[in-house]
Amino acid sequence: MNASSTEVAIVTGGAKGIGFGIAQALARDGKSITLFDLDRAALDEAATRLAASGADVIALAVDVTKSESVNRAVEAVIERYGRIDVLVNNAGIVRDKRITRMSDDDWDAVIDVNLKSQFLCCRAVLAHMSAAKHGRIVNISSRAWLGGVGQANYSAAKGGVVSLTRSLALEWAKDGVTVNAVAPGIVDTPLFQAFDPELQEKLKKSVPVQRIGTPEDIAEAVRFFARREASYITGQTLYVCGGRSLASPSV
Repeated sequence: MNASSTEVAIVTGGAKGIGFGIAQALARDGKSITLFDLDRAALDEAATRLAASGADVIALAVDVTKSESVNRAVEAVIERYGRIDVLVNNAGIVRDKRITRMSDDDWDAVIDVNLKSQFLCCRAVLAHMSAAKHGRIVNISSRAWLGGVGQANYSAAKGGVVSLTRSLALEWAKDGVTVNAVAPGIVDTPLFQAFDPELQEKLKKSVPVQRIGTPEDIAEAVRFFARREASYITGQTLYVCGGRSLASPSV
C-alpha cells in the first residue's frame, strides 16, 4: 500500500442529492472521492458521472448505521489510497410525524441514520487522521436542530450532530483534525420536489432570500471547511439556509 499524493474524501449518502453535489465540488478541487451509500444503482450512476468528469472515484455499498460495515469500508479506502483527508457525514433520512404518532421505529431509524452513523464514521477515520496529523470532518446537521413541529426525531438527531461536532473538535484539535458542521435549510432535492407545488411556493416565500437552496450551496460551505487553510476553524456550525435560521419556523 502506497499513500496517494492526492487528498482523499469520503462522502456518506453521496449517491444523490446534497451528497452528490458535495462529491462533485470536492472532485473539482482535485480530491479522490469515495461514495458511501446503500443504493447500489444510484451509486453506480453517481460514480459513472464523476468519472466522466475526470474524477478518481470509488463507490461502496455501506450501511452507515452498522459499525462492521463502516469499518470495512474505511479499511478499503485506506487499502486503496493509504490516507483519508476529508470525511463528510451527509447520510440522512426523515420520518416526520407528531410525537404521539411516532413509532419506536420512526425514532430509532432517524436517530441511527442521522446521528449514530456520524459517530461510527468519525470513530472509524479519526485514528488515521490523527496519525497523519491532518484531517477535516464536516458533519451535516440542519437548521431543524433549532426545533420543528413534527420533527422531534429529526431535530433531536441534528441537535446531537451539533453537540457531537463540538465535542470531537475539542478532543482532536491537538492532532490537526478539525470538526465542523453545516446546517442547511430547505434544499432543492428529490424530497423537496415531491412536495405539492403549493407547498413548495409557500416554503420558498418563507426564506428571507426568497429562493430554495441548492446542493451546490451546501457544497460550497463544505469546501470551505475541507480546505487545509481552514486549520484554525473548528467546532463551528455554519447555517446555509438563506436566512431562515434567524426567525422562520422549520419545515
